[in-house]
Amino acid sequence: MSRLQGKTAVVTGGGSGIGFGAAKRFVDEGAFVYIFGRRQKTLDAALEQLGPNARAVGGSVTDQADLDRLYETVKAERGGLDILLANAGTGAFAPLGEITTEHYDRIFDLNVKGLVFTVQKALPLMGEGASIILTGSSTGVMGTPAFSIYSATKAAVRNLARSWALDLKGTGIRVNVLSPGPTTTELALEVLGDEGIAALGASTVLGRMGDPSETGAVAAFLASSDSSFMTGGEVFVDGGLAQV
Repeated sequence: MSRLQGKTAVVTGGGSGIGFGAAKRFVDEGAFVYIFGRRQKTLDAALEQLGPNARAVGGSVTDQADLDRLYETVKAERGGLDILLANAGTGAFAPLGEITTEHYDRIFDLNVKGLVFTVQKALPLMGEGASIILTGSSTGVMGTPAFSIYSATKAAVRNLARSWALDLKGTGIRVNVLSPGPTTTELALEVLGDEGIAALGASTVLGRMGDPSETGAVAAFLASSDSSFMTGGEVFVDGGLAQV
């Protein structure tokens, strides 16, 4: 497929997990992709798999100077930006009564504040037909024990998309949310462990964890003109977890 031929994309948190799955699918469909992340070794390993139509830029979405450098690089090398997948995020468990300011600040700074400025700083490079995709989560519409702060950030992401769709009215730039459910990623393994992964996969209607390539396929749909009449929306790739 070549739905994204000639397009330029940025994927934050693109070195592994869902971000890498999307970056790979974007490249496979013809896009030139910039992956952005904090871990250089992870970025280097991702580039080996993505090939010559990908470029890595190191940095954090929580650092304004890093974001500026990312977009300066894109502008200098490609001139503009067609696709932005604002995917960088983190999560950790903490039940009510054990939530610390450090826990709250770390998750909100990355998942919400970082996402806000990732998108805002990209806008000058985007125009008619561009697609912004925000990574949400099935937890944004569910109650999840000991996961309230992470879940609240994803509920915030959903409203940002709704509001930004109105802010972008008339520009030709679309913004939608891609909300994965249980997906086998490094972060999921770190947070849940092997037993938690097995239990969570079994809780979905399909009875298994998702693969990042499956989420990447839906990201490519949202990035392409196949979704040209979609904005302010949300697509779940969650094995039915939050749907029934």
